[in-house]
Amino acid sequence: MKAGLVVHHIGELWTTHRRPPVKGSRMNDVTVLRDAFLAVSDGVIVGFGSGTGEDFVGPATIVRDARGMVMTPGLVDGHTHLVHAGSREHEFSLKLQGVPYLDILKRGGGILSTVANTRAASFDDLYDQARKSLGRMLSFGVTTVEAKSGYGLDQKNERKILEVVRALDGSQPVSLIPTYMGAHAVPSEYAFDRDGYVASVLADLETIRRDGLAESVDVFCEAGVFTLAETKRILLRAKELGLAVRVHADEIVSTGGAGLAAELGCASADHLMAISDRDILALAGSDTVANLLPGTSFYLGHDYAPARKLIQANVAVAVASDYNPGSCPSENFQFTMQLAANRLKMTPSEVLTAATINPAFHLGRADRIGSIGVGKDADFVLFDAPNFEYVLYHFGVNLAADVYKKGRRVIADGRPVKE
Repeated sequence: MKAGLVVHHIGELWTTHRRPPVKGSRMNDVTVLRDAFLAVSDGVIVGFGSGTGEDFVGPATIVRDARGMVMTPGLVDGHTHLVHAGSREHEFSLKLQGVPYLDILKRGGGILSTVANTRAASFDDLYDQARKSLGRMLSFGVTTVEAKSGYGLDQKNERKILEVVRALDGSQPVSLIPTYMGAHAVPSEYAFDRDGYVASVLADLETIRRDGLAESVDVFCEAGVFTLAETKRILLRAKELGLAVRVHADEIVSTGGAGLAAELGCASADHLMAISDRDILALAGSDTVANLLPGTSFYLGHDYAPARKLIQANVAVAVASDYNPGSCPSENFQFTMQLAANRLKMTPSEVLTAATINPAFHLGRADRIGSIGVGKDADFVLFDAPNFEYVLYHFGVNLAADVYKKGRRVIADGRPVKE
């Protein structure tokens, strides 16, 4: 067959080929094709391999020269707090003084500060700020993003956030996957009525599911935030309603959140800097993906999640940015991958797997994205680099030259393509 688009002279094409979730040592099993091509029709990959792809070229085919650059699948950022108002640079000096985050939270800062700004913001203000962030993410090669609520902490404002996510999905190139996170913190008006707030979250689940505003539910299971019992209660109800579930687990102290994630069959257990050996084994016996967020450790000066122990225990590992205004204010997903290599000590093949197919799996999209394969969406990135290792080695700059979404070039030579 003749393709609508053929990209040839690809220096190296890197992609995973294992069926997800890709666990343990299998995360190193990737396909690397040299002097390769990729053929696309109607936004879908119809062929790829070594060579020029001339068999796919017809009179109407657009042929683009990759000029020896490195191709990977479109990057998948599986944990962000995309929609929020304001910023928190005023807390920066406290962080530098070593004030713990939970202490900042008790002073009305942290999440609660962003909640106040987000509640006061209009739909249009939230939309414009998030759209700007998505443009930055796209420029670094991210083509799919999970977007959590959690800065409204009441029904009206949680819905506002999720409605912004819905409006953004399809109005710009990055695909968005919405997660409801009303259980991100206990708002000040419920400071003396935790049970009342948990009840309000449970009530919100009904309308969120009814109106199709989220695909999954997340809970911040942490000391001083939501207990293991509260987390389990919320997630069990979410499962009853047919929603996927995930947990912010063991970020600051070990609470058993990762073990609960494995018990409930959560899509992901996220953070895990303080995970116990017992819960590592629990994850290894499940298909729950350990979603690691090294940018947060970097920014807060915390320990990094034990990626090597998780991989050696045969756990499926993903990496994500945790983009948010308080603990990881950066849309640079390439830096997330570079930290995974330099601080989590993951190999280049493991990093690729963790940034593509494993997040695609825990987001429920592995049949369409996360690897280069015939029949999959033509989401891919061309990096101006001699090999993929160079992308991890040359840190702090943007090496994504061209980004394609469903076969359409949306970033060309590092710049957005105008419609």
